[in-house]
Amino acid sequence: MTDQITYADFERVDIRVGTIVETSPFPEARKPAIKLVIDFGPEIGLKKSSAQITVHYTPESLIGRQVLGVVNFPPRQIGPFRSEVLTLGFEDEANAIVLAATDKPVPNGKKLL
Repeated sequence: MTDQITYADFERVDIRVGTIVETSPFPEARKPAIKLVIDFGPEIGLKKSSAQITVHYTPESLIGRQVLGVVNFPPRQIGPFRSEVLTLGFEDEANAIVLAATDKPVPNGKKLL
C-alpha cells in the first residue's frame, strides 16, 4: 500500500493537459530523452520539458499529441536544458515510459480534477 494523502494534498498538485508543439532530440542527457515544448493554453503558455520516452516515441511522432504535466513544480536544470514541467507517464512491463494522456481531446490548460 502507498502512503495516504489528503484531498488537500492532491489539490496542491497542478496537473494540466497540453499539446506538444515542438520536439528535438536531447543527446546531452545522461539517459536517452526528448526535449518537448508543450502548449498549456493561454493561462500557462508554452513550457519546456525533458522526457525519457525514446523507447516508444520519436520526436516526430509526438507533435500534436496531448499529454499531462505537473505545471507547479519548480524548474529543473537537466544539463544545458531547463525543464519547466514534469511530463507524466507510466512504466510498461519493460520499464519504458508510456505517456499519460486523455482519451479524447480537451482544451489545452484544463486541470485534472
